Amino acid sequence: MLEEEQAVAVATIVDAKGSVPREVGAKMVIHPLGRHLGTVGGGCGEADVIRAGLDVIHDGIPRTVHVDLTEDISMNSLGVCGGIMDVFVERWQGGGEGGPPGGRTE
Repeated sequence: MLEEEQAVAVATIVDAKGSVPREVGAKMVIHPLGRHLGTVGGGCGEADVIRAGLDVIHDGIPRTVHVDLTEDISMNSLGVCGGIMDVFVERWQGGGEGGPPGGRTE
């Protein structure tokens, strides 16, 4: 997936309240073309994290994405958990020893 010294974004769930699809510490690696490895939960929230990851790859500025899964409950959406989570997104550049920050993704 990665070429040596290629920049990617690493997204990590750092806080969760209520029912969320993944636990604190879950990670996702985002490739510059939008592909990803791992998941932070799927759906619209994950799409927001992927967009933020692409921005982080481009500008190098880490950010936290607030994912509110309570908003769609009134729409009776299937698979909506109803919790809130914060996902920290940072840039990682290959070429050194070791992998992305925090180890493996699932």
